[in-house]
Amino acid sequence: MATIFSKIISGEIPCYKVAESEAFLAFLDIRPLAKGHTLVIPKKEVDYFYDLDDPDLAELMVFAKRVAHAIRSVVPCIKIGTAVIGLEVPHAHVHLVPLNAVGELNFAREPLHLEPAEMMAIATEINAHFQ
Repeated sequence: MATIFSKIISGEIPCYKVAESEAFLAFLDIRPLAKGHTLVIPKKEVDYFYDLDDPDLAELMVFAKRVAHAIRSVVPCIKIGTAVIGLEVPHAHVHLVPLNAVGELNFAREPLHLEPAEMMAIATEINAHFQ
């Protein structure tokens, strides 16, 4: 059964795309902990992050690194936090969250509520810095 992420990959569900390659997709989280909170996913549907083949896992993290640099170029922050949780959607993914304090990487916190125009502007700006 296709996950919500597979439907995003296929274009059935829209997203605020930040970056894309043949194998991976990065898009803004619609329930962000911070402006620029991005999800990085493999296009191959794999439930558990650590079930990815070693080469795919390595490539995903290198892709995520490039996305993190782009986020940091756009969103004022000290660092980009990385979290692999995987309970909310059965499709491997990495959260990249701009951080200024340790407590900001807390998924029990209330997410930000950003307007679609602001989400689109953030995604567009991050994409412009993606290399």
